[in-house]
Amino acid sequence: MAAALTTLETQFSEELSCSICLELFTRPKMLPCQHTFCQDCLQDHAGRGGTFRCPNCRRQVLLPPQGVAGLPDNRIVANMCEKMQDQAKMKPPQSGNRCSYHPSEEVKLYCKQCYLPVCTECCEESHDGHPTTGLKKAAQERGSVQALINEGRNILEGYCGFLEGLGEKEKTLNEQKQQRDNNIIQAYNQTMQTMAQKLTERKDLLLSESQQNHSQNLEEIQIARLGVLADANELSAACDQAEQEMEKEGLAFLSQQTALAEVVGKYRGKAAPTPVQHQPAVFEPTDTPMPVLGHVTVQSLPSAPIPAAPAARGTNHHHPPNQRRGEHQPQRVTFGREGSGTGQFQGPRGVTVSDEGKIFVADRWNYRIQVFTLQGTFVHQFPTVVSGAQKMYPRDVAMDGEGNLWVVGSKGSAEFAVQYTKQGRVLRKFDLQKSRLDRGVAVNTRKNHILITQTTGNPNNRHGEVQVFRPDGKLVKTVGGKFKNFVRRRQGMKHPGYITVDREGKFLVSDGDSNCVFLYDEDRQIQFQFGGEGRGEGQLRYPRGICTDSAGNIIVADGGNRRVEMFDKTGTFLKHIATDMESPQAVAMATQGQLVVTDNRNQTVTIFQNY
Repeated sequence: MAAALTTLETQFSEELSCSICLELFTRPKMLPCQHTFCQDCLQDHAGRGGTFRCPNCRRQVLLPPQGVAGLPDNRIVANMCEKMQDQAKMKPPQSGNRCSYHPSEEVKLYCKQCYLPVCTECCEESHDGHPTTGLKKAAQERGSVQALINEGRNILEGYCGFLEGLGEKEKTLNEQKQQRDNNIIQAYNQTMQTMAQKLTERKDLLLSESQQNHSQNLEEIQIARLGVLADANELSAACDQAEQEMEKEGLAFLSQQTALAEVVGKYRGKAAPTPVQHQPAVFEPTDTPMPVLGHVTVQSLPSAPIPAAPAARGTNHHHPPNQRRGEHQPQRVTFGREGSGTGQFQGPRGVTVSDEGKIFVADRWNYRIQVFTLQGTFVHQFPTVVSGAQKMYPRDVAMDGEGNLWVVGSKGSAEFAVQYTKQGRVLRKFDLQKSRLDRGVAVNTRKNHILITQTTGNPNNRHGEVQVFRPDGKLVKTVGGKFKNFVRRRQGMKHPGYITVDREGKFLVSDGDSNCVFLYDEDRQIQFQFGGEGRGEGQLRYPRGICTDSAGNIIVADGGNRRVEMFDKTGTFLKHIATDMESPQAVAMATQGQLVVTDNRNQTVTIFQNY
């Protein structure tokens, strides 16, 4: 019965979890499509735009004037979440000073290495060989901890002062930018007004010159017409009179012969009228350059030292939010925008680059793979077909040793790994265990093994693993997963996202829950991990895509910090590659040395020609 209740609680916990943050709903808001999300999660997802797409069904949602806060509350879900939290608080605590892993044993010692109270059996099992001390002595160290807290608070005051200074600087920059923009608009309006006035005056002058030319030509034609009409009338009258006389009987027409002969003889030797020489005007528009409103110039600052955040004693680094001084800005090419046309994206996720320099991007919500050159030129695309007309949402893509693609994705509740040619023809596929969470794929070309990340468990107790398959879908081995050993459970993967294999056959996995990167050797034994939650150098928040360059350096898409980081092969931080991205998702390295990064929020792909 107790097991059934636990299962039911787990099911309720999953149903009452936000599909964005995967935690119990906080201030649940309901969209018109009836899907529910946390208010803060929707705020981050929607950004500042008036419309956005539902993360579940992709339906377009128009925000009310009040923004996300104006969406209707899902009171039923809110009440159920509150009841679950109340029920969790009402669970009786462990009686006495008993070990939570060995209830029959009393906690008497404190492990200095793991910072945990332990019992005798814990010392013999997972804490064997660790230095320990008594609980009372450990409690006596409270004063030294308080001293460290006080020291930390003092250091924190320096950081707070620095942050306040940054806030004032940001406010000043915003005011300067507003004033600068107002000056540009004012100059534009004045220039447009002056130009309109001058153009109107020029138009009137040109029309006047055109009319003058036209009147002059008409006058010359009229003079020529009047001169010829007088002669024509005289000839016409003499001919008409002679014809009338000839129509009468008798010889009266002979009386007109002398007069007609005189008139005809007059014009017989006269020269024919000369053509009128007119000069029509032609309008020739001038290719006048557009006026320049002005220039926005960056004023050079005096060579005063740039203030930095105070460093804690015992350290030799600080944590600036932007590119470190002295690092060059890499040359880059960015392309793409939201849409379903060629070169447009709706959720660009995984990316890989062929030896020939072709970029393959998993365009998730468009059910396709798009292919580009290393200059960002569109080449072709193909749908991510599973079988027949059935398509899947592609999540990640990797290149194998034969130049074919392995793509992992989902359709409904089913998840697949599919092998395609570069032209999009399906070669083979196999089913994957249902996960509901993002997963990554990589290929060990030495052994022709397909490595796929997997997350199991519920939102409160996740377990991450890497499944190693043969191309026919046969599972070779699972790395990670659920450990019974306490220490290994604390240090293991929880939500592995992306994965890559370096030239030595080692593979690296990014973990969004632990904010770390794990490195395993070719025998699939963990070597070390690095990262840790934070915004400083070497720290990560929700790491995503990962790859290595020719020197073995490790490049990580630090999604939560909106930047791309570089570490050496031992996990030591080297530098920021980019700090101005919205939501870097996946990274891939070309054999020619270019770095390719997808941005899931901007719906773009960026190619760093050097970094």
